[in-house]
Amino acid sequence: MAGSDDERLGEIESRLHREDPRFARALGAGRPCRPREYRHTRAWLLLALALALAVLGTGIALAHGLLIATGLVLAGMAGELFGPERDVRRHRNPPPPP
Repeated sequence: MAGSDDERLGEIESRLHREDPRFARALGAGRPCRPREYRHTRAWLLLALALALAVLGTGIALAHGLLIATGLVLAGMAGELFGPERDVRRHRNPPPPP
């Protein structure tokens, strides 16, 4: 009975490494990240950038200062989220080693 449980766990582990190696590495290191199915960050960032550019373009076309300012602020916020140090800022205080 114990052997079959070990075999099942081994199969689950190998499948996890095949399907989502990043999640498996993080889980092995004790700092699990979201599985691939729940990572939609890049899509949300692109949507935010598209919205910012649409608001900015509309503000320019209508010559409306408030829309231009809103579009610039939103574009700046979206640009900040695309920055290369985004992951570093998120993990600024790592947990202490065991």
